[in-house]
Amino acid sequence: MAKRKIIKIDEEKCDGCGLCIPNCPEGALQIIDGKARIISDLFCDGLGACIGHCPRGAITTEEREAEAYDEKKVMENIVKQGESVIKAHLEHLKDHNEKEYIEQAIKFMEKNNINIPAIEGAWNEPDQEEEKHPEGCPGARMMDFSVPEECQPDEGSEEGKRSSQIRQWPVQLHLVPPNAPYFKDQDVLLVADCVAYSLADFHKDYLKGKSLAIACPKLDTEQKIYIEKITALIDQAEINTLTVMTMEVPCCAGLLMLAKTGAEKAERKVPIRHINVGIKGNILKDEWM
Repeated sequence: MAKRKIIKIDEEKCDGCGLCIPNCPEGALQIIDGKARIISDLFCDGLGACIGHCPRGAITTEEREAEAYDEKKVMENIVKQGESVIKAHLEHLKDHNEKEYIEQAIKFMEKNNINIPAIEGAWNEPDQEEEKHPEGCPGARMMDFSVPEECQPDEGSEEGKRSSQIRQWPVQLHLVPPNAPYFKDQDVLLVADCVAYSLADFHKDYLKGKSLAIACPKLDTEQKIYIEKITALIDQAEINTLTVMTMEVPCCAGLLMLAKTGAEKAERKVPIRHINVGIKGNILKDEWM
């Protein structure tokens, strides 16, 4: 066995609703004794398709000693469930740019004379934007639509419309998967919800060129998950820097505390920048910590 990313289920939070089950075509999850459980490490790819479908926030990813994921065993299980499940599995792999697993799945189907479902876009172009949505909540679908810096429009003029600098979806911290490719080796902006409404030039001056996560330290629940995700961004995604943007109101300071706690739990150390924004859109503090 070796260390790898794999699903972790908090049994105290899990109420056994089963919404995660149909969103794990690999068959790694089952409801046993009223709780969702991983029945075999071999079936869990650690990509987190089930995470966004858990209403209790009971599912996260962790890095631990686990048996290696086995695409052949997964396919043996999936083909029994029919073409729609095969297609969902292949789309899941394609969305995460898992070319090696896709090739293994196709070889398995060819060897066993199983029809390979048609999927939009070429297998070797997994980042191609598509108009379709996989099963589940479209709002939680992971999308990376960043463009090379040399292709960015000129934002120097104050006239006309400016382009959005958002590079990914989703952005809410509960929904973003820390292992998403748009976080890998990137500068990350962790922003209190109200900041972008106060700062007129938020996109141009702060968001441009960064990956984004937003949260409200006062109203959001299950904030322990936020700490775990910040730790995962530092250790697993290996982000370069973390910039935390908060509002001047006292309750907003909680976001910086969450970021510091997550960073302290991480094995890696990254530079952390804190920007405190006034309610009228002025910058009150900008410091590296």
